[in-house]
Amino acid sequence: MTTFSLIDWAICLGYLVVVFALGLWFARGQHSNEDYFLGGRRMHWLPIGLSLFAGTFSSLSFVGLPSTAAYGDYHLYLAILFIPFVVSPIVWKFFLPIYFRLGVTSSYEYVEQRFDRRLRLVCSVLFMLYTVGWMGNMLRAVGVILEAVFDLSQTQTAGVLIGVGLFATIYTTLGGVKAVVWTDAIQAVALGGGMLTVLVLAVGKVDGGWSTIWQVGSEHGRFAMFDTSLDFEQGNLWAATAFGLFVYLAGHAVHFGSVQRYVSMPSQTAAGRALVVNGLMVGIVCGVFFLAGSTLFAFYQQQGARAGDPVETSSGESVVATAAADTLYDELKREKHQDHLLPRFVMTELSVPGLIGLLLAGLFAAAMSSIDSGINSMTASVVCDWQSERQLELRHSRMLCCVFGLLSVTVAIVFYFKGGNVFPMIMKIAGMFFGLQLGIFVLGMSVKRATTRSAMIGLAAGIFGLIMTFVIEISHWWYGAITCVPTYLVGVVASFLISSDGKLTGQAESIP
Repeated sequence: MTTFSLIDWAICLGYLVVVFALGLWFARGQHSNEDYFLGGRRMHWLPIGLSLFAGTFSSLSFVGLPSTAAYGDYHLYLAILFIPFVVSPIVWKFFLPIYFRLGVTSSYEYVEQRFDRRLRLVCSVLFMLYTVGWMGNMLRAVGVILEAVFDLSQTQTAGVLIGVGLFATIYTTLGGVKAVVWTDAIQAVALGGGMLTVLVLAVGKVDGGWSTIWQVGSEHGRFAMFDTSLDFEQGNLWAATAFGLFVYLAGHAVHFGSVQRYVSMPSQTAAGRALVVNGLMVGIVCGVFFLAGSTLFAFYQQQGARAGDPVETSSGESVVATAAADTLYDELKREKHQDHLLPRFVMTELSVPGLIGLLLAGLFAAAMSSIDSGINSMTASVVCDWQSERQLELRHSRMLCCVFGLLSVTVAIVFYFKGGNVFPMIMKIAGMFFGLQLGIFVLGMSVKRATTRSAMIGLAAGIFGLIMTFVIEISHWWYGAITCVPTYLVGVVASFLISSDGKLTGQAESIP
């Protein structure tokens, strides 16, 4: 097994020093919550676009996407491609004009102006529940990899999770949104660069290179993206479409953290450019992650085939060799540790000095981009959505950041000991809370007759749909649709059946 060399330590520690220095640097000159949460609305579109990407995929990409490609197929990648080709145009066309016209800081300000304050606070609570679960699961992904790389005990892994979480909390507390955005930009480069390096080296380990990878993957259906069978328990074309429309759209259109980044830029045009950067990074980098998983699958298929090759014994007889044990691929599948596949491959098969350090630097980058984004956005939501006229002092905003950081570490440790593969869990969490929010926003934007009362009835229907997911056996792909569609449709029906609750219909922003 590959050892952790001095070069690996230097790369990993050097990266952490740079990140912490950025937090200290951006702590200077912050005098208000406007500076702390929005960077004075003067942020550049390029780092914002990179930050959008890094904050969305991060550490889950390291463990979830390669294992999804190796053990499943490409339907999740099809859902991801909705971001550049469907989600970004919709956000640019319909959502950005409203946010910039209203001059919001929080996306939920629109909900209050369209409906009332109670519904705004409901959306804020949904956002924070999602973010706590999301941050905890992202940080847990770090533990999954470190456990495999260093053969750590559960107690040691929990200690590392605490250390990484506290580190991210400290630099985010100091530097505010500027530290979040610029460290996310660096982390996006580390994320993509580390995986691209692993992919190139892994391809070199497969006899026949790319042609073999394509042949083996095709024979086993690993590149399937357009399966039209209507199976609610498996990934297919319809499931990918549902996830792309009801989860990824919500994550980019109404999620507090995304909107916070859009309005931190000086204009709608700049925000549109950031969406283009994010879309390009998503399509290219996530494609690299999936190709890495396909490459690992081909490599271990070759290993398994070699165990059955004819060999000649000392007596001259030709016999078939049998494997002394399953390949690592089979072993991890049997033990339900598919998330260990990539780090274990790097440790056992690649012996390039500095590669493990680069991989771990990218991993830490990925985890911290999730934590810093989450705790900054949660704090901003408390200040903007819950505090009257944003009167909370800057030092109190920093204290809230610390509290949310500690909460994310606690949830990560709970998730770690609970177990399970990380990507399905985060898909469920996202579907639970994103679908409800998206349903409320689209109802308000598209139905002028919609009132607070009809929106609340629709929200109740969406929550009922969520409860039914625990009763009926259904895949995590559909959670967003099951919460969003009832929220919207029941809200529409209620809008035409129930009299106004006092609000003038159509008085707020709506789609032309």
